[in-house]
Amino acid sequence: MNTALECIPCFVRQAAEAVEMCAVDDSRRERLLRRLLHEIADADWAVMPVVIAQRVQRIIRAETGVLDPYRALKDSMNRIALDLLPALIETVRRHAHPHEAVARLAIAGNLLDAGSKTRLAPEDLPARLDSLWTVPLVGDVEALFCAAQAADSILYLADNAGEIIFDRLLIAALPTKKITVAVRGAPVINDATLADAETAGIPQIARVIANGSDAPGTVVAECSEEFRGMFNRANLIIAKGQGNYETLSDTNKNIFFLLTVKCPMIALDIGASVGAMVICERNGTLCGEICLPVTRTSANN
Repeated sequence: MNTALECIPCFVRQAAEAVEMCAVDDSRRERLLRRLLHEIADADWAVMPVVIAQRVQRIIRAETGVLDPYRALKDSMNRIALDLLPALIETVRRHAHPHEAVARLAIAGNLLDAGSKTRLAPEDLPARLDSLWTVPLVGDVEALFCAAQAADSILYLADNAGEIIFDRLLIAALPTKKITVAVRGAPVINDATLADAETAGIPQIARVIANGSDAPGTVVAECSEEFRGMFNRANLIIAKGQGNYETLSDTNKNIFFLLTVKCPMIALDIGASVGAMVICERNGTLCGEICLPVTRTSANN
């Protein structure tokens, strides 16, 4: 996906928020924001949105010396998600359709996205979870699980801190011996890194690698040799979040995208409304696209 005009306000908002999180004084903040506005204005808007966001975040880290501006926010997201985890495990255990339950929770965790205009504050997450069971789910949960059973090698692309703790429930329900979980190679926005995977306990159930990149998505060409090897060998990829969708939606691989649609441009491209919980299958082998209709709306029982 290329950058649209509608992406520009999000770049500006992200830049302003990241600079504020670095706690620089007013004069430095103004100078840095002016530079970032020029950077956004002068950027090639024909590239993917994550490329511009990556450049903005690199400049902020270099100019302020703060290597992980979102660290406090990520810690808050992880802490709240971990506090919820025991109750969520029990909810899955009691649910009439456990596969659907873990998929819904993993997708709901995608609301913890600091890069999104419609992001959910960590403290608002518990209340929001009460309503996720009645939101229509677009896509076929069982197709995901059938594909996972048939696959020899699965690459699971994580997205955000906090969200990765919800991912743990889905990963544990899949054939974990086949799974490698990939996180970002360096901090960018609130995307999950190895430290967040450790906090979530992912290494206890599956292999974890860093992808070697600081893009808020998966730009395969700039990832590490280890990651590229895993990406090429995997015959099933499960990709979380909008950044991974933006960067991989045209890739000729068998991919299931799991996300909450938070952007009108993503909504238009994926064929679902803003706010929808989506499981979108892109079948690279057939060079086709299967974004299946709503399966059902279920009760939390």
